[in-house]
Amino acid sequence: MAITADDVSLEDIIPISLDFAVVEVSSSEELAVVGADTKMKVSYQEEELELRLPFGSHSRLFLSEVNRVWSDVCKTTTQAPKFEWISKYHKATRGLGTTVNKLNQHQKKEKSSDKKGTIEGEKGSNSGTHKSKAYSSPESQSIFSREDRNDLVRSSSHTPSNKAQILAMPQFGLRDNLIRCELLKNEDLYTYPEDFSFFLGTYNVNGQTPKESLSPWLSCTLNPPDMYCIGFQELDLSKEAFFFNDTPKELEWTKAVSQALHPDAKYALVKLVRLVGIMLIFYVKKEHAEFISDVEAETVGTGIMGRMGNKGAVAVRFRFHNSDICVVNSHLAAHIEEYERRNQDYKEICSRLQFRQLDPSQPPLTIMKHDVILWIGDLNYRISELDVSNVKELIGKKDFETLHSYDQLKRQIDEEAVFVGFAEGDIDFQPTYKYDTGSDKWDTSEKCRVPAWCDRILWRGKNIVQQHYQSHMALKTSDHKPVSSLLVIGIKKVNAEAYKKTFEEIVRNIDKMENECIPSVTLSKREFHFKDVKYMQHHAETLSLVNDGQVPCQFEFIQKPNEPTYCKPWLTANPSKGFIAKGGSVDIELEVFVNRSTAPELNSGKEQIEDILVLHLERGKDYFISVIGNYLPSCYGSSIHSLCQLREPIQDMSQETLREVAKMSGGENAVNTEKPLDIPKELWMMVDHLFRNALKQEDIFQQPGLRSEFAEIRDCLDTGIPDSLPGSNHSVAEALLLFLDALPEPVVPYSFYQQCLEICSNASQCEKVISMLPQCHKNVFNYLAAFLRELLKNSASNRLDVNILATIFASLLLRSPTKQDLAEKRKTQEFFQHFLAQGSS
Repeated sequence: MAITADDVSLEDIIPISLDFAVVEVSSSEELAVVGADTKMKVSYQEEELELRLPFGSHSRLFLSEVNRVWSDVCKTTTQAPKFEWISKYHKATRGLGTTVNKLNQHQKKEKSSDKKGTIEGEKGSNSGTHKSKAYSSPESQSIFSREDRNDLVRSSSHTPSNKAQILAMPQFGLRDNLIRCELLKNEDLYTYPEDFSFFLGTYNVNGQTPKESLSPWLSCTLNPPDMYCIGFQELDLSKEAFFFNDTPKELEWTKAVSQALHPDAKYALVKLVRLVGIMLIFYVKKEHAEFISDVEAETVGTGIMGRMGNKGAVAVRFRFHNSDICVVNSHLAAHIEEYERRNQDYKEICSRLQFRQLDPSQPPLTIMKHDVILWIGDLNYRISELDVSNVKELIGKKDFETLHSYDQLKRQIDEEAVFVGFAEGDIDFQPTYKYDTGSDKWDTSEKCRVPAWCDRILWRGKNIVQQHYQSHMALKTSDHKPVSSLLVIGIKKVNAEAYKKTFEEIVRNIDKMENECIPSVTLSKREFHFKDVKYMQHHAETLSLVNDGQVPCQFEFIQKPNEPTYCKPWLTANPSKGFIAKGGSVDIELEVFVNRSTAPELNSGKEQIEDILVLHLERGKDYFISVIGNYLPSCYGSSIHSLCQLREPIQDMSQETLREVAKMSGGENAVNTEKPLDIPKELWMMVDHLFRNALKQEDIFQQPGLRSEFAEIRDCLDTGIPDSLPGSNHSVAEALLLFLDALPEPVVPYSFYQQCLEICSNASQCEKVISMLPQCHKNVFNYLAAFLRELLKNSASNRLDVNILATIFASLLLRSPTKQDLAEKRKTQEFFQHFLAQGSS
């Protein structure tokens, strides 16, 4: 039985009584800041919870409803709520009702500081203050984690009396997917476009602090824009920012931005997100704040090993009225010849940057799943095939059209290698890079960089018109010039009456169809074979489902008995759940991807590429899908001990031999007739290559390689063909780091980890611990440390220092068996630094 609007009201959900109280705890300074969160201290009986509410219509509606209900309770004595609606709530989730039941059953306990929790909301404001009411319990502190905080802050705010709207809320479980799909399909019936202006700005500040007003850039429009999306790159170039993602310059530049926004409007700060030196700030006109919802922010690093945040992207997604918008600020790979690396960075950002949804049953949203995408940043594409004098000559003539034809980004877009479906305005301003800092002079340094349009603004979506696209030469703080664009975007607004009528019609049709028919689908095939699966290489096959029944159907891959998930960890189905309209179809991508967590079992032969998927239709039958394949063993994900037993490439060894070696590595009895190698030959090949070719390589171990070259290096190590390693020095360096990262047991075994932390400040004790390692592990540790000391002898050329190497390698050689906190991270670095000092043995 479905929950209806008559069942649910706020006072039936939250135990609001005279024992319940809320106090505003925001400081006067915070209240004075437009865009500040509203801090609330909630108490119920003897328990307290401090939470932070984001601004927007959800929070305001929630607070006003709580305030209304508490006022009613004060006026009249009411019986304790019985929460009878919970009996209708059949979803087996940790829901709001469950928490409330636990709360009512909870006996009074003595307050203690460890029972107090804080819920961090989105960066934003709540205009106006409320003496409003909410609730708390010890149980709620475990439930309201980062992943679940929306249950209180956002979902609870939906309390309209309109039955159609409340039935549409995902937490009430009324055929969510199908209703959502039909509403989306019929969106034109209940929405209409209205224009809003978006100011987009990007500025690579080269690690500088603000030295001048940003008004010539941010207040250059005649009328105040409705939104500001401001991106910075290279906010801080210090090692502290790179290693620990901590910088005082965030506050300095944020203050400079807030002081330079258009003076004819008041703005609220919706969200600030930063990854090392890449920062995105999102402001909205105060009067539009209540129509902003579903705000999420994510980051992705594309630096070395795909993790370091010196390159990558930050992004914010939000809903404005009925339009879903995503803003991305990225800093892609540098150097004129590295356009393929930039292409790779773009693709990685698109695939890896995902936003979780309010409804946890829904898959994450990717960048491309938005109505409007705004992409800003230092994309670092350069001008090719022209020397610096030819470029400056064309700039002098203001022949930007000819110059633009040599632009790498334009060429890559024309070839559909990147930014497919995106648009960029005509460029009629001179290149924004590279200038002498503090001037408008082109680079006069020894490198004499060729001028380029590194800083760009692109967009994707319908009903978007660009009003201006320009650089701002007046700002001279950096070696880049800031760029801005003003876009007028047709945002979808909802006609409430038309929405209600459309929704109720959809519900009536679904009810009728569900009562008449049982769903069924046709599968394109039921057996899938994945041939020659390799480490960290995507393999995908498509399963097509066609709805051949008389009713829309909902599908989901379900768990088999006694298994924790619907599939093995090396397999995914995307989407794993969904719905298909009558006569419609959906393509499901079955993807096999072996990573460091799944490779060890496959390498040793304990696990095979073999699984059965169960596809379940709601109110219908189950379908069984077979997935089989063969995995090519790799040195990646194999143990140091195993690799030291193998004198031939791993793919030349029989499966039986690999099983025997794995038994030896696991301490089981097995006969070993040959003396093991001192170190794995694969490790030697990579280090030897770098020793001979890369001791003076600039930015070695800091600049990523190419994924295509990693695949060639992996194949060479696993097959012995060719004799020497292919790829650039950067690709080999990254392959070495990935090798260490994939070891099932790190170079310093887990059993020594805690001891290493305890004696990290004592050099002689650290050396003593290393002397106690298993022989092959000790050999590898000493070999790598000796190589890194050789690198440091060439620091003038390769720009490495002890801190950089300790940060990169300590986390790989000395891994924690559990999640590593910042204090432990610093201790592992201190431990490893003892072995990087010249003269260490």
